[in-house]
Amino acid sequence: MKTAELRDKNEQELVKVLEELKAELFNLRFQHAINQLDNPMRINLVKKDIARVMTIMREKQLQSDAQ
Repeated sequence: MKTAELRDKNEQELVKVLEELKAELFNLRFQHAINQLDNPMRINLVKKDIARVMTIMREKQLQSDAQ
């Protein structure tokens, strides 16, 4: 997911995206544990997307606190 796309979303949408990514990460880890995961690099990509969403949420929080 692109950073620019995430910056255009409001806080509720970001929370929803974060929940979806965490659920996907859980499923990927489960598949990896039972050796059914086709692309193990997907785990790293999802982790980076989660970090990206959390960073943007924090930036928005700091902007609202500063105002």
